[in-house]
Amino acid sequence: MNDRVIRCDVAVVGGGPTGLGAATHLKSLGVGYVAVLEREVAAGGIPRHCGHPPFGMREFRRILTGPDYAARLRAAAEAAGVDIRPHTTVTAIERGPELRVSTPDGLARIMPRRVLLATGVRETPRSARLVSGSRPMGVLTTGALQSMVYLKSRTPFARPVIVGTELVSFSALLTCRHAGIRPMAMVEERSRPTAWRAATLLPRLQGVRMLMDTELARIEGTDRISGVVLRHGSGREERLACDGVVFSGRFTSESALARMGHIEVDPASGGPVTDQFGRCSDPAYFAAGNMVHPADSAGRCWQEGVATAEQIAHSLDGGLPAPDTATTVRPADPLIRYAVPQRLVPDSRLKAEIPVRVRFAGEARGTLLLGDGESGVLSQHTRALPERQVILRVPQRMLCPDMDTLSLGFREG
Repeated sequence: MNDRVIRCDVAVVGGGPTGLGAATHLKSLGVGYVAVLEREVAAGGIPRHCGHPPFGMREFRRILTGPDYAARLRAAAEAAGVDIRPHTTVTAIERGPELRVSTPDGLARIMPRRVLLATGVRETPRSARLVSGSRPMGVLTTGALQSMVYLKSRTPFARPVIVGTELVSFSALLTCRHAGIRPMAMVEERSRPTAWRAATLLPRLQGVRMLMDTELARIEGTDRISGVVLRHGSGREERLACDGVVFSGRFTSESALARMGHIEVDPASGGPVTDQFGRCSDPAYFAAGNMVHPADSAGRCWQEGVATAEQIAHSLDGGLPAPDTATTVRPADPLIRYAVPQRLVPDSRLKAEIPVRVRFAGEARGTLLLGDGESGVLSQHTRALPERQVILRVPQRMLCPDMDTLSLGFREG
């Protein structure tokens, strides 16, 4: 039996802040049939699992909890006429564009004019961090913890250790407080927290030890976790009794669809290769949000979804410049983790600079150099911290027709 065929103007894969923001704005721009394909029971993305503030300042000019924020995003999209389809899993993306989907009513093919990939990110679990020890119950990521606490009203442990100090790590602390859980410690391999230093006030107020320059060496226990072994920077090991471990952060792009399909993926960011308009290597596909640059806040992702919706609307009208005139930006220093977008297209409509998001693998102070190696056509002094975004503004005049590649280097000092 042939699969059902569904036609629409734009299909948005992923119903988080990026996807819902883009879909709602597409409708406001007069785009006809916009469908959001969401594999979960309801759209809203990660904020659905975060029962604490602050969300919504950019979008609604008020402070909301994650579930309230997600509900407002859904309501705004539905009011605009967006077709939100929960329990819909995209199993493959193909040229055309064409999407293969699994729905409660069976398999189907969606034939849109344009596709926006907005599938977000996932945290790095224990297996990928190569933490040794036994395999007892009680090892979770922040997302799994929040789902258990806020969506299922379950308390998985009482005295866990939280690994990491990204913003999501402090979100895990707030989730623990909501559930009456008392974390034993926060553990960070670096000598300073990854998030802003002001965030460290939260564990102090909750009476949680912050152990910097410390790594989780081993997990102990049989059926349940009985403790962990921590290794401090001096080499000294310490056993800490606990009944759970939360691995937080180290976000990676949820780009499985692109990897399994025909879309080019950037090995540095893990997400699709895009130009400044959000176009992928197949120009019928766009990508935005955290799957492109893991990972930003919900508000920034919503903002990027809205901006990408503008470009999708231009694309439908034939208003974007041809993608084959792009210049590729290639990071040329091990300190530079990735740069997004990877392709810059000359656009005669605009005289403005093109913002390129640069993330560093570690703490760095020096000068970014874009152009031909050390001489550089464009230079910008910067101080970078891990997981912090640096914006490099590239003038249109640098995008010459005979320049296929711009090298992005870094000179310390």
